[in-house]
Amino acid sequence: MTIKRISLVLAGVFWGISLYAQEPTYTSPQGIEFILIKPGSMLVGKFQPTVNRGGMGSFGGPPPGAQAGVAPAPQPAPVRLPEADYQLAEKLAQKDAMPGFTVTLPNPYYIGKFEVTQEQWKKVMGSNPSTFQGSKVKDDADRHPVESITWRDAQAFVKKLNALDKAHTYRLPTEFEWEYAARAGAQDDISWNDIRASAVIATQTTSAVGTKKPNAWGLYDTLGNVWEWVQDWYNEKIFADPTPPKSGKEHVLKGAPFYGDVKNATYLTHAGGPGSKYDVGFRLLMEVK
Repeated sequence: MTIKRISLVLAGVFWGISLYAQEPTYTSPQGIEFILIKPGSMLVGKFQPTVNRGGMGSFGGPPPGAQAGVAPAPQPAPVRLPEADYQLAEKLAQKDAMPGFTVTLPNPYYIGKFEVTQEQWKKVMGSNPSTFQGSKVKDDADRHPVESITWRDAQAFVKKLNALDKAHTYRLPTEFEWEYAARAGAQDDISWNDIRASAVIATQTTSAVGTKKPNAWGLYDTLGNVWEWVQDWYNEKIFADPTPPKSGKEHVLKGAPFYGDVKNATYLTHAGGPGSKYDVGFRLLMEVK
């Protein structure tokens, strides 16, 4: 074996030791729980619109309200558009289609198991800006995500937390770090059934963190409850760019709010701030040393 090959093998061994020596979870002195995310890749920004040629008014199953043993009510015949309209729609769909691009996360990192809570915010900042506290919630507000947070507020929290815990480095995740962790290995968009099982949506207030099903890597509320600030500037587009902009008017929001619906609560959503104040919080990243 050549010296060069030995060096590469040893480098791989040491890299493996460095990666797998990390504990799978960590809890900060302030009670913020983190989960280790290992390196990997994902496809971002893929958009493949389709055209439904079934005709308006057609159904893929029994008509709404159908009951066993009861003759269904007459349904209107499917409405077919002129063939030229379908051809134009397919042409426009092909024009708007985007192949996406591969993003590789080469380094491991820890990310918050939950969104930062009101209790954790108070421990660090000594105050609570949240709208949904006190009589506005029916349970323990301390377990609800902190909200009514600007991006600068989140940065102030990060700065103070780093001063309190000098043994670790905390920050907001980048959009790609956030999305990679939220997807938890999924290559396609999340199904509506999985959204309903895991996302706090279609409610009038935030909920305590961790009340719904976690994703495959053990993270809770990546969808629903509150929008989450990430580090990146918003590019004013419906999808992220391979290289995030170095400046902008607002920063990116990921996830979805508690009042959102199943159609929009997806980890692929690339939104821009500032949100509606009471629906914005954040999740922390802790760097691996």
